[in-house]
Amino acid sequence: MKNLTTYLFVMFMIMFWVFRIIVAFCYNMGLEFITIPMDLNFEIILLFLTFVAMILVIKRSMLGGIIYLIGYGLYFGTSIFNTLTANGAVMDMMTYTDLLFSGIGILLPILVLFDLLLDKNRKAHPKDKKTDWFYKNKEYDRQLDERADKNQYRIS
Repeated sequence: MKNLTTYLFVMFMIMFWVFRIIVAFCYNMGLEFITIPMDLNFEIILLFLTFVAMILVIKRSMLGGIIYLIGYGLYFGTSIFNTLTANGAVMDMMTYTDLLFSGIGILLPILVLFDLLLDKNRKAHPKDKKTDWFYKNKEYDRQLDERADKNQYRIS
């Protein structure tokens, strides 16, 4: 994790994960909160799966980003689809907040996966500013002088 974007995405992942833990806890205790989980059992499974995915994303594994996208896509994607295709349903404030948090739940894994894809490209073709100016520049290529091949040293 060398880039600022990677640190920010991991921080947002952790903050959203903690938010979803609070949502599940409040729903389980019967407390009112901003939003409620769509399915509590799937939410708890998703929380553990997200923890594993976060560890893999921190280690820069593409598998972590894919797991994160698939898990959140299944959970929040169905919520968005069901909300938008509800015929004649009245949209109240709770529905809008669920739609907002579901949108964040879809957008965040997509951005994390794009960050991982861009980082894999950087790992395959690294650029090091400390040494590239010397080794990747034709002006600084080492050239042999005319004496290099003509020196005959005798051991007597």
